Amino acid sequence: MKTFTYTITDEMGIHARPAGLLVKEAKKYESIITITHGDKSADCTRLMAIMALGIKCGTQVSVSIEGADEDDAAEKMETFFNENL
Repeated sequence: MKTFTYTITDEMGIHARPAGLLVKEAKKYESIITITHGDKSADCTRLMAIMALGIKCGTQVSVSIEGADEDDAAEKMETFFNENL
């Protein structure tokens, strides 16, 4: 399992547009990708679950990737977060 932490820099936090982009990106991989905020977690392929976390700008989240392509997925997801969130 691979993990990384990231502090959200999008002024609006993770709202509909960036959550949609996150879901689209996560669905590219076979691995299970989970985002955690506080004591709540969501599968990154489930839009409403991500939005239900209520992640605001400046919030630190943890992302875990587990599966057959976890090395590639972790690298690409970290890049995605840096460029989009």
